[in-house]
This record gives sequence, C-alpha cells and structure tokens, in this order.
Amino acid sequence: MPVIHLVRHGQASFGTENYDLLSTLGHEQAAIVGRELAYRGTQTPIMVSGSLQRQRRTAEIIAGELGLAGSAVSIDEGWNEFDAHALVDARLGSHGASGGLSSQEFQVELDEAMQAWIDGGSPTWRSFSDGAIEALASIAEQTPKGCEAIAATSAGVTAAVVGRLLGLDARGVIALNRVSVNASITTVLSGARGLSLLTFNDHAHFIGQAGLVTNR
Repeated sequence: MPVIHLVRHGQASFGTENYDLLSTLGHEQAAIVGRELAYRGTQTPIMVSGSLQRQRRTAEIIAGELGLAGSAVSIDEGWNEFDAHALVDARLGSHGASGGLSSQEFQVELDEAMQAWIDGGSPTWRSFSDGAIEALASIAEQTPKGCEAIAATSAGVTAAVVGRLLGLDARGVIALNRVSVNASITTVLSGARGLSLLTFNDHAHFIGQAGLVTNR
C-alpha cells in the first residue's frame, strides 16, 4: 500500500524579521532527515511541499539527500501552515504583539488561541483542517501501490491531519501541535480501508545528537 511521510520543516527563524526562513540549524535538521529517509530505502518518491519558504527549502534539501533535483518537488498549498503569529496577535488584541514574546510565552498564547479557534466552531478552522485532509488524500491518490511519498509541511497541518484520523478534540490537536519536533516524520498508510496513522512525530534520527531537537 502507498506510504506517505509528512515531514515537518526544519527550524525556522523565530524572533527575526522573517520567520519563514530556515535557520542554520534548520538546514542541518532537513539534511539529517533526508539522509534518514535515504537510509530507510526511500527511492524516487513522489515529493510535494507547501508553498511557504521554510517548507519548500526543507523539501529541496531532502530531495538533494535522496539524489533528486529540486524540480522533483511539486507545490500544493493545502500543506501550508496557518498564520500562528496572526492568531496570537488577534488574541492579544494588537498587530505585532506576538513579536515581543519568548518562544515559551508564544506557545502558551498559541495554545489558548487555538483552543478558542477550534472550539468556537469557526469555519476557518474547519476549512484549514479540510484542506490538510484533501492534500493528504490527493498525494495518496497519486502514489502507486508499494511506493512512497514525502510531503514537507508544518506542525499545525500534521496535527490537523492526525487529529482527524484519530477523531481527537481540540485539546488533542493542540497537544499534538505543541510537541511536534522540527524535521520529524509522521507516516500515514493508504489502503483499502482508507488512511491510517502509522507513526507520529518520529525524531529518532536526532537522538544522541545534542541541540537538534527543537519545537519552533
């Protein structure tokens, strides 16, 4: 059956003018996860990425580690992350307010903002979640039986997908989002009974290497 690996982008540039850029560590994380996928025997996979810069760059680095050209990566905006900073700004009542928060403070505010967003019955959350599932279904349809696909995406998208597959409530989705590790691998199987979660947030490729496990 087709196997789809959802890879969270490498560490972005939190606290800078352009969060969407991979940090130096993010580049290293992306290369390591690419080598891990190569080690697992992933060959000429279907590759897709969201259109965000941190997602596209992560996909390009992975493709390089697999011996593929960057042009092998197609773009599907269904894999794009929601704007976490805008969500927190709205909660705090001021544009740009999230920019002065530490990573830990930002996470606390983001958890609360997501809880209100999801529980409030907002069509935008349902639309976001639907888009993530549709992106997953699309790549599953494109992946031949016995082959693999890689999607470079983000924590919120992965949490939305896993939440839908497992029937989780808002608290469960938020918990998944909170613990997501940069350049981790979440694997989904596509079979006769539909889409099934195999692993979530696998980051064993970083174990024993100091400083590589990050969440922002």
